[in-house]
Amino acid sequence: MNIPQYDDLPAAAEGGRSGWGVFGERDNVGLLNLMTPASIIDAGRLIKKGSVFPLDAPVNAFSPPIAAGRGVPRHQILHTPGSIGFDDVLDNFFPQGSSQWDSLGHIGYGPNVFYNGATEDDVAAGRRNTIEHWARRGIVGRALVLDMVRTFEADGRAYNPGLRIAFTVADLELARQRSHVGFHPGDILLIHTGFAAWFGDQTVETRRDLQKNPRAPGISQGEEMCRYLWDAHVAAVASDTYGVEAFPPAGGERGFLHRILIGQFGMALGELWWTEELARDCAGDGVYEAFLASCPLHVPGGIGSPANAVAIK
Repeated sequence: MNIPQYDDLPAAAEGGRSGWGVFGERDNVGLLNLMTPASIIDAGRLIKKGSVFPLDAPVNAFSPPIAAGRGVPRHQILHTPGSIGFDDVLDNFFPQGSSQWDSLGHIGYGPNVFYNGATEDDVAAGRRNTIEHWARRGIVGRALVLDMVRTFEADGRAYNPGLRIAFTVADLELARQRSHVGFHPGDILLIHTGFAAWFGDQTVETRRDLQKNPRAPGISQGEEMCRYLWDAHVAAVASDTYGVEAFPPAGGERGFLHRILIGQFGMALGELWWTEELARDCAGDGVYEAFLASCPLHVPGGIGSPANAVAIK
């Protein structure tokens, strides 16, 4: 598949460059188009030892919710005493409250300007960019693991997953080189920061403070990062933080990298994934790639979904 380089893309009206039309004028899945039958077959060859790593945190792991306005699911068991069956129901369930995918309808490039020219009416009506377009095809491919925790440690730098640390292109390259892996078109870039596990160890007071004073490690904002990710031809970037990019974003709303990655590139972003065991195993055997499969919820018109992801080595 012939994909233009970043510098060959047309400039977008309010900064950055536009990937609109690369996969057709009515495309609704974005860079997942790079996950081809051939790339999936190649990813399947990465399964060597049969080790399985579920990448979803519990649905109630992030309580109180990091993002203001979201809630924590209420789980009720349904059972009539003496009967032979059980059922259950989740109430107040926010699909993006724990390990999640952001659909291409989640964030636009600007007001009423969403990936590939979709409008807010298109998204609200479920016509364009919503989660079922990914659910119908699944998300399957090669995961490339960048362990930023151990990379900083090996480089002799202080690291705290509870602080805003912006990973530069040089930082990501250092992690990639120490992992002895290269990019393939359609990869899922999986960035381990230690944030999700750190959050689980914090007091309620610290967690509440995160709502008021958001902070988390993540990839740096700016055109250098956009060029790096586009030219690597990754289909998705997922992390164990709540933003993938460093929070708060540099440059405020205009510097918010989601605008370009989702709104202009059509890149899938995964947040709050559970990466601890996978990263530990990679450090143990020196293999930083894995087969990854994810089945988003098939919710017509949905904006986000639990990741429902698993890595297999």
